[in-house]
Amino acid sequence: MIRPSLLLWDWDNTLVDGWFSIAAALNAAFTAFDMPHWTVEETRERAVLSLRDVFPGLFGDDWQRAREIFYARYNDDHLDNVRPMPGALDALDAGRAWPQGVVSNKTGKFLRAEVAHLGWSPLFGVVIGAGDAEADKPSPAPILLALSQLNAKATPSIWYLGDTANDMMAARAAGVTAVFVGDASHDGGVGRASADIHFEHAHGLAARLRALAQESAAAKMR
Repeated sequence: MIRPSLLLWDWDNTLVDGWFSIAAALNAAFTAFDMPHWTVEETRERAVLSLRDVFPGLFGDDWQRAREIFYARYNDDHLDNVRPMPGALDALDAGRAWPQGVVSNKTGKFLRAEVAHLGWSPLFGVVIGAGDAEADKPSPAPILLALSQLNAKATPSIWYLGDTANDMMAARAAGVTAVFVGDASHDGGVGRASADIHFEHAHGLAARLRALAQESAAAKMR
């Protein structure tokens, strides 16, 4: 296993669960366009790409109006409904041994508001959301932007941790190690992700990070 030198995290379904508000905002837009609603689970499975990549296909030429409806509804309560995924706090604490950042397909201003709301801003040297780079995941652009802001180069010692095949695709395209967290039940299974490293849950990831940190500390003392 390649030892990390820096950890970049996906946000939704990797570190936090905020799907209730995402589904409610999507359904507000669907209502305005007389379209069927999605359940929270359907939203989790389908809302993988960023809004600017998905909405033109869903809403056609009127997608910008749908976007405004989505944002208005999402802004109402997303901070009230975002909460850590099981084991996320443990994994982030274990990750303190390295520089950390976030790269997400959530719109940048909402992403940074959620990071601040949870009190996690001090943990991250960079927080990159959808719209911050020239393209969103699965493009490598947001990962490379995050690394440039951290004055780091893309190498296999950079871990990008996510929960979808698109996350893994972005990591590989950026030239960093693709680390899958979870069972991928919402994204076609672990095999589809083709990750370099897989952890079934965040608690296992945290344990491994602590072990790697201890090994590194012991090596420096020799």
